[in-house]
Amino acid sequence: MDDKSNKYEISKKILNIVGKTNAEYNLIKEGDRVLLGLSGGKDSILLACILERMQRHAPFKFDFKAITIHYGMGEKFEWLTELCERQGIPHEIYHTSIADTIKEKRREGSSYCSFCSRMRRGALYSKAIEGGYNKVAIAHHLDDAAESFFMNLTYNGSLRSMPPIYRAENGLEVIRPIIHVRERQTIDFVTSQNIPTAPDCNCPAKQPDSDKPPVARLATKNFLLGLEKDNPEFFKSLKNAFSNLHADTFSDKNYLDA
Repeated sequence: MDDKSNKYEISKKILNIVGKTNAEYNLIKEGDRVLLGLSGGKDSILLACILERMQRHAPFKFDFKAITIHYGMGEKFEWLTELCERQGIPHEIYHTSIADTIKEKRREGSSYCSFCSRMRRGALYSKAIEGGYNKVAIAHHLDDAAESFFMNLTYNGSLRSMPPIYRAENGLEVIRPIIHVRERQTIDFVTSQNIPTAPDCNCPAKQPDSDKPPVARLATKNFLLGLEKDNPEFFKSLKNAFSNLHADTFSDKNYLDA
């Protein structure tokens, strides 16, 4: 599809952020084949539209396809297929039995989100390898990275977050092109363009029989909202901190000069 009048409009600010991130970390290069995990949420729809635009305008050639993991809960994705067709985004729906597997194998009281995430990522990796893709794109943004950092800090006792790029054990490179974009920018994108998004009921953790709702993430999100309210520059400072590590100032013996 080449009719530019039907394309969603992406703000120049978002495009500049993604362009700088891509250049700084070499996320997508000449000849890459990228498989995008498209949930139908605001973040992944934005990233799908960005990749489609990049493919038309970037000074290098790369292939990409969006794939939607069907959990097996009766989700309806016809609307998402139509959206992708209108935007010129190659799209596939991959039917799985993840929902049934969660019910059968997840330990009672354990996290729905982490178990589901591992299964969803495994399905995505399998399709990438099967299709000959060398990179998998995930639509995590800066707020996700911040929440991950503080959840690891407060619940897991570790200092870790989400890198723009890393190599998985299977050899695939996982990239996060919108990792420096704020969540409110993804919200503004779908709102300004009247873009439909997948309902929350598509999330296994929000099913009526879930005994482990994702309360920790919500608590962390509210905590960060409070910090930003008190300091409007908080996320800017946090983003800079993620690129300005002083590992030898902690107590990890792997990084001490001794």
